[in-house]
Amino acid sequence: MAQIVAADLNPLRHRRTIAAPKNPVDICTVISIYPKLVDETKPTIQPGRFIIQPGSFEKPSFLVVTSSSWWREIDENQPLLEIPNHSAQVAESIVRDYCNGIVGCDMSDNMPGLFWITGEVDLEKLKTVHATQLIRANQRQINWWNTLVMLADKLWNNSGGNPITISEDMRLAARMLNVDANKDWMKNFKMLENVRCVACGFPRDPLFPICPNCKAVIDPEKATELGLQFAKLG
Repeated sequence: MAQIVAADLNPLRHRRTIAAPKNPVDICTVISIYPKLVDETKPTIQPGRFIIQPGSFEKPSFLVVTSSSWWREIDENQPLLEIPNHSAQVAESIVRDYCNGIVGCDMSDNMPGLFWITGEVDLEKLKTVHATQLIRANQRQINWWNTLVMLADKLWNNSGGNPITISEDMRLAARMLNVDANKDWMKNFKMLENVRCVACGFPRDPLFPICPNCKAVIDPEKATELGLQFAKLG
């Protein structure tokens, strides 16, 4: 009699991921003195989403991370093979991937106040055992803010006072350095962001009657008051 082989009703049963128990001492802490929410997602590892609340030098924010894993295919009839990334790799990638590429950040002496420390760290331990790292991170962030303010000054001058050239981080830097009252691009931004050209929608300075983008005369009375003369066709 021929042998009857039962059909595999679940062809994906060998594709499942089976995670090994985590090493309880494989822990790192990511610390933020950066006053913005950090939401870093890494779709190739599990767990892969890391949210760090805004922090400051006086009140840092902490995120304890453990290992994450990705899975590699070995054979279609075997479960996927787990490849663990230890907590130091995960912590470093959170900081590096978030900061790398941000305007003004050189990943050395000028960067947002994000860093990581091996082990689980609380506020007391940070300000005693790891005080040097905290102070260094604060100085790097101040350097970065100074760089952003200098870039904003150049962009403002080179663009003829166009507010869209000034980024959110640049405005934050000016506020954090307490120089916002001395910067024209901070004084005028709120006024300019709500005044747009009726012809093309480009942000414009309401003190000037001509749109810098499409050259439409938005305020003929102001133009006459300023004594502007325009070429006539025909």
